[in-house]
Amino acid sequence: MLNEFWATAPTRYKVLVFSAMGLIGVGIILSLVGNAGGNQALAMVSLPLIGLGLVLHIVGLVVRGQAIRKNLRR
Repeated sequence: MLNEFWATAPTRYKVLVFSAMGLIGVGIILSLVGNAGGNQALAMVSLPLIGLGLVLHIVGLVVRGQAIRKNLRR
């Protein structure tokens, strides 16, 4: 079951994973561009994006744990 979790994963888990990866990626890129260009405002905008991506990642872990627990009870 664990080897094929992605194939049977709930849609909300997949949405959370891709949203988290996207927000973290955009945040990192904004941070790099802002710091390389000396734009402090752009670098500061990146921090909440990275934080929100991490929160979504944790929510995704909870959703995955619930799905696995539900499947093990069956």
